[in-house]
This record gives sequence, structure tokens and C-alpha cells, in this order.
Amino acid sequence: MKKQKLSFLNIWNMSFGFLGIQFGFALQGGFMSRIFQSLGAAKDDIPMLWIFAPLAGLIVQPIIGYLSDRTWHPTFGRRKPYFLIGAVLASAALIFMPHSPVLWVAVGCLLILDASINISMEPFRALVADLLPESQRSYGFVVQTLIIGIGTWVASQLPWLLNKIGVANEAAPNVLPLNIKIAFLIGGIVFIASIIYTVMTTKEYPPEDMSAFLKEKEETAGFLNGLSEIFRNIASMPKTMVKLGVVQFFSWFAFFTMWSMATPALTEHVFGAPKPDAKMISGEAFKNADSAYNSAADLVGSAMGTYGLSSMIFALILTFIASKVIINRKWVHMLSLIAGGIGFVMMLYTDNAWTLNICFAMIGIAWGSILSMPYAMLSSSIDPKKMGMYMGLFNMFIVIPQIFAAVGGINFLYKNVFGEAIINTMLLAGTSLIIAGLANLLITNERAIKYQGESE
Repeated sequence: MKKQKLSFLNIWNMSFGFLGIQFGFALQGGFMSRIFQSLGAAKDDIPMLWIFAPLAGLIVQPIIGYLSDRTWHPTFGRRKPYFLIGAVLASAALIFMPHSPVLWVAVGCLLILDASINISMEPFRALVADLLPESQRSYGFVVQTLIIGIGTWVASQLPWLLNKIGVANEAAPNVLPLNIKIAFLIGGIVFIASIIYTVMTTKEYPPEDMSAFLKEKEETAGFLNGLSEIFRNIASMPKTMVKLGVVQFFSWFAFFTMWSMATPALTEHVFGAPKPDAKMISGEAFKNADSAYNSAADLVGSAMGTYGLSSMIFALILTFIASKVIINRKWVHMLSLIAGGIGFVMMLYTDNAWTLNICFAMIGIAWGSILSMPYAMLSSSIDPKKMGMYMGLFNMFIVIPQIFAAVGGINFLYKNVFGEAIINTMLLAGTSLIIAGLANLLITNERAIKYQGESE
């Protein structure tokens, strides 16, 4: 079937649920380490506490991709049932997260949150490829990136903004401040509301040949058949997908390092306000030090939102360009990742909020490209009938580097390569992102690089 070109409004509506998904990711990425530190975690323990997030993605996304390829409901369609299930679970996890009484409860909430976000997110990637002709694929993924940028920036500003209007950002030891609790509550509401908007405004195509679809579904039914097919597709994945996987590995190692270590690294290095240890100091001294840390953490969270804002601006530029001309996805992605890597390296020489925001603005260029270019290249390189499956499997190249980082990769590399100072985690992230940029030179498939033909 030759798919019709869709209007900007149609593409906006089908992607709008990503606003809520990104609210969840931004609050998780910007403030999860702060929650862990507030509940007593040591700096070097933080990456390991994050491990359940990538583990959830590794397990959930290929399964959801496989299932959504084989789902059709006359009312809800193929991908939309998974949007809704994930949204309900993720919203509940977001709302409860900052009320965690102890560290292990927060870790459990992170597992539920990340698994639920993945249930919603993977079908959104496949939906763009389902509904758009090849000529609009880059455009569609860039519009998603635009919405993601909006969500990242707004969600990241919430704790800082709430504090500015009078909501407390201080609390007793092992308790999260009220501004964090309210920010996560808002995130939960936005998550489910935006998903419902996409479900109500977007119509999916039924399978072209319903009888063939039902026959194939019946023949491949069963857990063992599904597992077998997932492993067969891993073994036979296209070469371009493997090469993109190398780029993804170093890209997501860098961003996982940022999400898990930016708060402890930047509150200490940039603002001179590390998280105080209640066992080492007490009374007024602890209160003053904790107040300084909370204010610094709000500023770090706000600055991290800048990468969402700059990715949004970058996406707007790409949206305009991709709607007019064929872009070279490989070179756009390579230069964008290198720019982000330089932003991380610049943090080593940063000592105020203004220059920190410049660093994150450069990182946003990389983020904007990461959320669009690899998926556009991948979608032009794989069997459309297996779009959900391959989009789910592609997630392996996102979660495996995060697992490697969590189980000791960050701590081993930054200490042994760059030195013990915690800010060197950001230098490690920058180096990884520059390597990711250069790895784009491996990609030689012309269809992936710039094909936008009309034939399906």
C-alpha cells in the first residue's frame, strides 16, 4: 500500500504522547540520583542503583515490539493499546516515587517506571514508520524530537520553578522536598493525559490482508515461538542495524553517565555544594549544607532542561530542512554527537550556572539527533512487516551500554582513565559521545543515509 503524506498536525497528534513519556524520562533522568542521594546512597553506588532501568528496557522492548506487530483491535488499533497500558503504570510510579520511605523502594519504583515507559515508548517509534511514507520518515522522527525537547525542558524546570513560587525545596534527612513531590505528581498527570490525546486523535491502518495477518498470528502464537523468532531476528539483523548499534552504544553510555552522575558531579564541581552526610555533620551545619545542596541540585536539574530546549530548537530547524530537501542523516548525526561531546568536556572548566547552560545546550544538539536520525536510518533499512520487532531489538543497543555503565563501567573508566574527581564522569561522557560521532563513518548504506523515495 502506498501511504499518503500526512500534514504537520497529523504527525504532531500521533507524536504528542511523547510529551508525557519525556516528562517521565526527564524527571527520572534529572532527579532520580537526587532521590537516591536524599535516601542515603553514596556517590559511587548511584550507577548500580540505576541498573533496573536498562534491564527493564532490555526485557520489555523486544517483547512489546513482537506483540504489537501481531496486535490488531478494531477500536484501539495496533500500537495504541500498549500506549495506554504503559501510561497507567508509569503515571502511578511517577506519583509514588518521591514518597519512597527507603532506598530500596525508590529502586523498585524506578524498575516499574522504566518498564512502563518502555511499554509506551517502543510502539510510538513503530507508529511513525507504520503511518508515514519513506519521504516523511525523517520529518516524522524529527517532530517526535521536537515534542520530546518540549517535554524535557518543561519537566526539568518544575522543581526550580515550584521553589521560586514558594514551594519548599528542603526537607528532613531521608525525606524528599515538597517541590520534588509536586513535580513528579504533575509529571504523572501529563504522562497519561498526553497519551490519551494521541489515542483519541490518531487512526491506525488495519493490516492490508487481514486473513493473512490472522493466519500468521496463529502460526506464530505461543511463548516459545515468540522467543524463537526474537532470537532469529537478533541473529539475522541487517548490517546497517549492527553498525548503527555501535553508534548507539557509545551515545547511550554517555547519556546514562550524565543521568546518573550529573547531579553529584555538578553540585560538587560547579556549585561547591556536595550532598552532606548526616552521619558526619548534624544540627545547623547539616541544615545549611543540605540547603546549599538542594539549591544547587535545583539549578543542575534546571540546566539539564536546557538540553531539551536546544534539542527542540535543533529539531525545529531539522523539521524545516527535512520537509524541503533530502538530508544526509549520517553527517548530521556525526557532527551533532561531536558537538554534544564537546559540551560535556567543557563542564570541566565550568564554575557557574550560565556556562553550565551553554554546555547543556550543546549536549541538546546531540540529543535531538539521537532521538531522530538513528531511527530514520533504521526504518529505511528493515522489513516494514517487522518494524515493531526491529525497533524493539534496536533498543538492545540502548540498554546494553547502560547496563555496562551501571555494573561498574562508569566507576572503573573515569577513575582509571581520567582520575578520581567526580567531575571526570562528565569527561568520560564527552569522550564516549565523540567516539559515537566518529562511529557514523561505519555506515555506508545509501538508502539509510539519505533515501526518501516515495515507493513502499
